[in-house]
Amino acid sequence: MDETRRLIRVRTRHNKPAFKRRGLHRKAKLADVWRRPRGLHNKQRRQFSAKGALPRPGYGSPAAVRGMHPSGYAEVRVFTPADLVELNPETQAVRIAGSVGNRKRGAIQERALELGLKVLNAKDLTPVAEAPAATEEEEVNEDE
Repeated sequence: MDETRRLIRVRTRHNKPAFKRRGLHRKAKLADVWRRPRGLHNKQRRQFSAKGALPRPGYGSPAAVRGMHPSGYAEVRVFTPADLVELNPETQAVRIAGSVGNRKRGAIQERALELGLKVLNAKDLTPVAEAPAATEEEEVNEDE
């Protein structure tokens, strides 16, 4: 586990360029995802230093911690409470899918707590108490 923590620290300390898509700042409709520059005269493809770096194998993170959450757990996406049964609480953490509603989310969070699993995107699902309604005397005083 100490080696894993060290590799995660190395991964976060690594100075990696942003790998911005060419022309991203010019057009609002361009998504912020990497696309390889393919133009014949493209300065980024020709690797001019001021035009941004291209992704290369040397920029990758160590294979042992690739895709791992910064806490050191492997993320597992969960849709139902039944998905929690086979998980290992020492090495895996739960991320509840975004399409899961509050009722099922509450059931998943309770079951994960029973099994000792860490939920990475837990929500506070306690009902919000409504503020007491203002009395007639207070309303009259506010009008004056």
